Amino acid sequence: MLQIYNTLSRSKQVFKPIVPGKVKIYVCGMTVYDFCHIGHARVMVVFDMVVRWLRASGYEVLYVRNITDIDDKIIQRAIKNGEPIADLTNRFIEAMHADSDELGLMHPDQEPRATDYIKQMQGMIGKLIENELAYQADEGDVNFAVRLLPRYGQLSNKSLDELHAGERVAIVGGKRDPLDFVLWKSAKAEEPADTRWASPWGEGRPGWHIECSAMACDLLGEHFDIHGGGADLQFPHHENEIAQSEGALYGKNRQADDAPFVNYWMHNGHIRVNQEKMSKSLGNFFLIRDVLKSFDPEVLRFFMLKVHYRSPINYSDAQLEEARSGLVRLYTALAQTPGSQTVTLDPHNPWAKRFADAMNDDFNTPVAIAVLFDLASEVNRTQGEEKQMLASTLQALGGVLNFLQRDPTAFLQSGSKQADALSPAMIEEHIAARVAAKQAKDFAKADSIRKTLLDQGVVLEDKPGGITEWRRA
Repeated sequence: MLQIYNTLSRSKQVFKPIVPGKVKIYVCGMTVYDFCHIGHARVMVVFDMVVRWLRASGYEVLYVRNITDIDDKIIQRAIKNGEPIADLTNRFIEAMHADSDELGLMHPDQEPRATDYIKQMQGMIGKLIENELAYQADEGDVNFAVRLLPRYGQLSNKSLDELHAGERVAIVGGKRDPLDFVLWKSAKAEEPADTRWASPWGEGRPGWHIECSAMACDLLGEHFDIHGGGADLQFPHHENEIAQSEGALYGKNRQADDAPFVNYWMHNGHIRVNQEKMSKSLGNFFLIRDVLKSFDPEVLRFFMLKVHYRSPINYSDAQLEEARSGLVRLYTALAQTPGSQTVTLDPHNPWAKRFADAMNDDFNTPVAIAVLFDLASEVNRTQGEEKQMLASTLQALGGVLNFLQRDPTAFLQSGSKQADALSPAMIEEHIAARVAAKQAKDFAKADSIRKTLLDQGVVLEDKPGGITEWRRA
């Protein structure tokens, strides 16, 4: 029975979909003005894992992840580059898809762009004004009146007074209260024509928060199962989503038996570098495509999932090397048993049961991966048909998380992508020289060649029949 930690209740809860057998999930996606970094990768990898497990558990899943393609940062970058907004965003959407494909991730079932949902956003803003939860300021912006919604703060577990204490006293932009947030931004004279849309409140563009409410409600309905995103979105973005979505539907006085906007809120932890949160402002962020120049995509995914999704994760090359070593151990077990059998991952399979128990405990991938390591140890200890069956089970369970699906020898020989790494052809030349040295009974030279290769991260394994196999350390 699947349990999910719900940020809204701050507890694990048994997962009960609104419609039996079906799950609707919305994940906040990327703002496309630059290449994706590994913080984005964690969101993509985590919710790819969540959707894979839901589907493996028999659910029919509708997975929506949005694209923010209108935003202050996008406008600033386009102006700086001297290019239209659409040219900038399309280029980085293509780059995001390329990074996602390189990581071996599923595409969302729907990937709505904010600029395609302006009408729906305006409709929701109009409803909030009608419900007396939003107002147009003298400067032209339309703002949400936070203090008129007493339940605001439920996701962040903060009262209005606590939130107000953390705000600046000064009220800017025509807001009536510092907590109020913008729903519709009035266009500025200096902004390009492609950054503004006509509206009942004058030309302008949507605020950031309203886009997710409008797209989620349009594609998934006003009440759906799971909403996910990074921990940094919990407040204010997701708090504001609840306020405006439920405010548009119920007005100021939602009743206790009224359905919530979302049943389960999920948030993945930050990526940290040297124990500091990774951010562009600190200059300590790493682009996905740059990391993949040195490390296999499967290694990066493994690194992300060997830590529980809600926990912060510390990034370093050493941590990625450790993740690669873990995958090497698993692939080495599979390499002993070429070929695979079809296995049934049913409750009667003890390994599958342990794996499922871990995944059903709030998607506990560290424990599920520990099951894979235990299984690999059993593969190494056994022989014959049992060894083959255990190896096939290992590969099948790994496949649930999209691991261990490659030819083991190919993975073990892929190794580092560093420019100074020995190529397979060079390794084979060294092996041929070692064979010749052994045939000439020059065992000192043969040992020297083995050591030279080992020093460069290549492990040789002599097999019966005079065969030498190799893998990256």
